Amino acid sequence: MTTPTIGSLRMSGATLHYEMRGQGPLLLLIPGGAGDAASYDGVTDDLATEYTVVTYDPRGMSRSTLEDPEAEQSVAEHADDALRILALLSPDEPARVFGSSSGAIAALHLLTTHPERVQRVVAHEPPVVEVLPDALEHRKLIARVQDTLHTEGLMPAMTVFAAGLQKDGDTSAPKAELKLPPQAAARAERTMANLPYFVGRIVPSFMSYAPDTHKLEALSDRLVLACGQDSRGELPYRAAAFLAERLSKELQHFPGGHTGLTTHPAEFGKLLLNAFRS
Repeated sequence: MTTPTIGSLRMSGATLHYEMRGQGPLLLLIPGGAGDAASYDGVTDDLATEYTVVTYDPRGMSRSTLEDPEAEQSVAEHADDALRILALLSPDEPARVFGSSSGAIAALHLLTTHPERVQRVVAHEPPVVEVLPDALEHRKLIARVQDTLHTEGLMPAMTVFAAGLQKDGDTSAPKAELKLPPQAAARAERTMANLPYFVGRIVPSFMSYAPDTHKLEALSDRLVLACGQDSRGELPYRAAAFLAERLSKELQHFPGGHTGLTTHPAEFGKLLLNAFRS
């Protein structure tokens, strides 16, 4: 894998760690879940054949440290972090942006608040559950996750969360890819260390976010909504598919499930390049 150029950017309340590879127009990759810049290790080299690829550790994750570790998090603040990276590294040209899961939610907010900075967004399985008709049930899920975290601890809370993401009526054990960190040792260690922050700070904030569907509709020519082929029926898929229908957008399918970019990196990278070319 190509060695990246490493940088840091001081923000309000945080210092962001970012990595840059390749050359060409800027492509910003926003990680989701408890992941960091390494979430994209499997696809960055392929993408860097056509783009200057930048990914980073979201504030509070891994090497992007917070001044106040207990600070509440918001989608708007995380989207502003992405905006600041674009302003630093692509000051004169709008950029392409990919986000996965919670990172896709930040990408949607970036598009609606600063469309002049974004040429195209590909949002993979943003769990924007507030758009769903049964949003109340998912608010209850988030409340159960937080209650379990505070009364029983991290892994019981992750089990409740992973079970809530499954297909309706699926009572099988939660899928390993939803709750376990990746296999690479250093990355797994960082991911596990990020889990308490993810469950306690990111989940309640991001999954209560309601996107501005009117603005998204007006900007729909710049938006690609995508889901995993194996995710049908799961909560992030349902939310993304409902949003696509509401915006009269065709939902694109990528290989694998919610973490398809990790499990099927070569195929995922090819489809992502196509999504930005079209």
